[in-house]
Amino acid sequence: MYKDKTSSYPFYVLLRTMDAEEVKKVKEKWKRLTQILKSQFEEEPDLQVILFLIGVQELGRGTAKFSKDDKQNLMHIATCRVLSVYGYYEFEKTDEDGWQHYKLLKPIPPMSLGEQDLLLRKAVIRYFDESGLISDMRVEK
Repeated sequence: MYKDKTSSYPFYVLLRTMDAEEVKKVKEKWKRLTQILKSQFEEEPDLQVILFLIGVQELGRGTAKFSKDDKQNLMHIATCRVLSVYGYYEFEKTDEDGWQHYKLLKPIPPMSLGEQDLLLRKAVIRYFDESGLISDMRVEK
């Protein structure tokens, strides 16, 4: 079975070939991530909230007040950032206001809502694993 050890393969190949055990591991790691974040923010965040937090982290402005449009842009930055490791986006530039811009390298293939959700969750887990923002992503038994 294909294991995601490189970003040279399209991610949808992984999604379509993940066995039940691998899906279970993603779900366990996701639960662990949300538990860690819940301990810091008092509520268990969903995917949208976590994408917003990643966007804020990537922007680097701390806890500023953001407009509705800014919040959507932060989630877009986060989505591009986490999917960039799979070759879908590439960082292009930071504009004069400090906002990151990414360019689409290849279109994300059509997939079901469940596959989209799994793609983003796996990418977010990888982001936290690689960034060191959360030191212990191990699943507790």
